[in-house]
Amino acid sequence: MKRQKRTTIYDIAQRLNLAASSVSRALSDSPKVNAATKALVLKTALEMNYQQNAMASNLRKGNNPTIGVVVPRINQNFFSNIIAGLEEVTYKKGYNLIICQSNELHAREVDCVNALINQHVSCIIISIAAETGDHNHLQQVLDHHIRLIQFDRVVEELDTFKVINDNERASFEAVTHLIEQGYKRIALLEGPQDINIFRQRKEGYLAALKNNGFPILEELMCENAWTKELGAVATVQLLNLPEPPDAIFASTSDFSALGVLEVATDKGISVPDALGICGYSNEPFTEITSPSITTVDQYSVSMGKTIANLFFQEMEVFEHSVEPKIVSIKPKLIVRKSTQRKISS
Repeated sequence: MKRQKRTTIYDIAQRLNLAASSVSRALSDSPKVNAATKALVLKTALEMNYQQNAMASNLRKGNNPTIGVVVPRINQNFFSNIIAGLEEVTYKKGYNLIICQSNELHAREVDCVNALINQHVSCIIISIAAETGDHNHLQQVLDHHIRLIQFDRVVEELDTFKVINDNERASFEAVTHLIEQGYKRIALLEGPQDINIFRQRKEGYLAALKNNGFPILEELMCENAWTKELGAVATVQLLNLPEPPDAIFASTSDFSALGVLEVATDKGISVPDALGICGYSNEPFTEITSPSITTVDQYSVSMGKTIANLFFQEMEVFEHSVEPKIVSIKPKLIVRKSTQRKISS
């Protein structure tokens, strides 16, 4: 079936033998067009199923109530909840969201940002991909006078508004909890250290060990174990050590923690008695695994609302003299069965 061509003001003008500018004025209810012509244009537009190009109209008025959002992965609970929080606020304000996924690839992130710039969005909200590269595309956003808000994973040297979690504190509390449960050799699954959040979580891990007089052991720290598959590979390596860990903190995500749990289950290792497991992000599945997984809740829906409110409260009156600020949200440790060890007295 052949797709019908969209009706334009030029089609209406041709049917009525009017100038396109006259049709445009009539549709905009301009006082320069008499009532009879307006009525005729509106009647013809309805008959021809004309729909106004809202984006073009808004651009002519110097306003586009559309916000672009770039996330690494839409199917992760943290990012989907961010989007839900954003949408709850933006919808009430009459703004639309365009959602893009970088799939953790820098080149794809650049393409997403460039597409949003070409859409003339009012703001771009972004959490950067794990694959790193230069940040020229983000500078381009600012150069085009488009407002930019970074969240969670941010380019620290770029002077923009940022909404982040207190990752270091959350990791410190998670590792301290493991120590309080009697675990002695606590391993860390790290994410890429050129990403701010993973550096901060490692710093929290190290601080908790030092605070409790535990040695820092390089053999217990596994780099780039930030997916379920990589978490499983790292766990096998850790458990094959002459002196394996008795707890693993998957600071990267609950997916890597799930990889740890699957390996432990396959090897018949008792969790939490022989091996404690703590994840990060409070994915829904952490409540229903056996045992349920201790994790860190980042209050992602609330974070999304905070980002949106920052745009409306602070950035709608945007001037070059406005000082960008950092908003930090404190996550919460959620203790579940995977670390509730029974310590013999």
